[in-house]
Amino acid sequence: MIMTKTLTLREANQAFSRCIREVEAGEEVIVTRNGKPVARIIPASRVRALTPEQEAAWERLEAEMNHGWRLGGAFNRDELYER
Repeated sequence: MIMTKTLTLREANQAFSRCIREVEAGEEVIVTRNGKPVARIIPASRVRALTPEQEAAWERLEAEMNHGWRLGGAFNRDELYER
């Protein structure tokens, strides 16, 4: 079971070496600023690299998202929620 620990940015900064040792031991650390999560530190062994096919699919998806989808007409909120 993966243990998750939450630290404030100040706590993580003051005890960074200890934080990294805990991550090396398999723990996940969430760093917060003003009570909101801003970073997640996980062991490098849990980071999965994409295959070339996955990387190409990701690039195609990003290109589509940046370009936008053509829906073939104008829609308004009422039309989208009609039953």
